[in-house]
Amino acid sequence: MIGSPAYRARHHPAYWAFLVHRLSGLVLTLFLPLHFLVLGQALRGEAALDGLLRWTDNLPLKAAETLLVTTAAAHLAGGLRLLLLEGFAWRGPRKDLAALAAGVSLAVALLFALAVF
Repeated sequence: MIGSPAYRARHHPAYWAFLVHRLSGLVLTLFLPLHFLVLGQALRGEAALDGLLRWTDNLPLKAAETLLVTTAAAHLAGGLRLLLLEGFAWRGPRKDLAALAAGVSLAVALLFALAVF
């Protein structure tokens, strides 16, 4: 129902900050086996790692890498937001912290995209 408290809560910025933090953590967890696969290639030798790194030097994978860095930045900023809320007596508007976390993660994403592309 549109007027219910549950409906209103899902439109609050704190709910969206929670959702982004939870989903970014899930995406990073799913990425972890791929990261270990690349590290395993490094253990096989320099030629195996160089071959994999040459394969990753294309536009779709660079875009995916940018999304991954954006996800990591969003998770980090969301975690810092939670630390501020829980660890300190934060009395200001909580919407400001959610907006700050979103701004920091987007700034990191833009800086990374400028460096990669």
